[in-house]
Amino acid sequence: MQFETLKDVLHWTRDFHQQLSQSLLHSSSKNSDERARMTLTYLSDHEKALAKVVSGFEATGEEHALNTWCIDYIVHKPITQKPFTQQAHVDEPFVSLDATQIISLIVDQHQQVIELYRYLASRADIPSAIELLETLSAMEEHEMMRMVQSTNRFGDL
Repeated sequence: MQFETLKDVLHWTRDFHQQLSQSLLHSSSKNSDERARMTLTYLSDHEKALAKVVSGFEATGEEHALNTWCIDYIVHKPITQKPFTQQAHVDEPFVSLDATQIISLIVDQHQQVIELYRYLASRADIPSAIELLETLSAMEEHEMMRMVQSTNRFGDL
């Protein structure tokens, strides 16, 4: 993962959501737990929607903000993708997990993205870049809470 500008960060975030969506969907038909399958399908759809939202930020973001340099973050604190690194030999990292474990991993991933946005916002000097990063952080946080709330409702079914 190599970032030079905020546009690269958005591109990576979009790809992150797309890949996560595909992994969740691919695992959904192979998980034996009904609640886990529902959770995987829901989360896959949600991640796909998030990828589209981030694409919108890429397309409509202020060029000055998108071209802001941000190289130093990754040198100091890379994002880890636990579902993929812990089970790198498995094509479906969510197949053997229950709904609680799945949502826990997804929340961890989103928290790392939020932390990245917040850190970059704290380091930015350009007001438009700060505003973009704060908006992205708030959006990711809101969507993470929405995912958790929605998946918790599956337990009520």
